[in-house]
Amino acid sequence: MRLIRWLIGLGVVIGLVALYFAIAVNWSYSSGERAGWVQKLSKKGWLCKTWEGELAMVSIPGTAPEIFAFSVRDDAVAERINTSLGRRVALSYEQHKGIPTTCFGETEYFVDNVKVVE
Repeated sequence: MRLIRWLIGLGVVIGLVALYFAIAVNWSYSSGERAGWVQKLSKKGWLCKTWEGELAMVSIPGTAPEIFAFSVRDDAVAERINTSLGRRVALSYEQHKGIPTTCFGETEYFVDNVKVVE
């Protein structure tokens, strides 16, 4: 009887952890767009390979750029970002807070679309 209670308790804990992961990955805290020049995009990680990049945003010419660090989950979006290197782009992103592991990305900003800004 004690073993059955322990297994039920373990199942409940595993279920709650899985529910937390599902909510953190799928629920968006905020979303928006940032424009600038992608200065770095690379696929990195020991076990979980993710696309990590940096967008240099300049508000006033001659000032130091603000760096926006982002992650990309979709290889097709990463390829479109790679083909637009050297041009000004607008990145659409979603912010996901509380993701407990870096297997989904090293930042909390996940880019899901890219547009070249002329």
